[in-house]
Amino acid sequence: MWGPDRSRLPAPPMLMMDRITHIDDDTGDHGKGYIVAELDINPDLWFFACHFKGDPVMPGCLGLDAMWQLVGFFLCWKGNPGKGRALGVGEVKFTGEITPETKKVRYVIHLKRVIQRRLIMAIGDGHVEADGKIIYTAKDLRVGLFQPAETQED
Repeated sequence: MWGPDRSRLPAPPMLMMDRITHIDDDTGDHGKGYIVAELDINPDLWFFACHFKGDPVMPGCLGLDAMWQLVGFFLCWKGNPGKGRALGVGEVKFTGEITPETKKVRYVIHLKRVIQRRLIMAIGDGHVEADGKIIYTAKDLRVGLFQPAETQED
């Protein structure tokens, strides 16, 4: 499952989760898979010092990236080779914030479509919870896995 030709999660500090608490490929809202991960929040996290000075909040784009990270991880967990790349998102809404007072962030993804042919791609809907309250939603998160030549890397 792991190796140089396989997708991998980013290294800290860009890894936006501490643990994956659930993963399967046959449940969720669409019956195509479901994945849940968590991030423990502490006031010393790197982004609070710079976003924003005197008004610390986790950048919303990091929560969005965490959802993309999970969709890519799902494809790897299914045994697919390649390097993960976010391909887009249909719609994103931010209705709350993650602050230093937040204790736990939870990311939830419901896979809608999983393509495992020449093209390896997954599409899912997700949300981010801060201490149990949904604060971000994303529809049609798209992630693909690509061979090194396709990503312009050696």
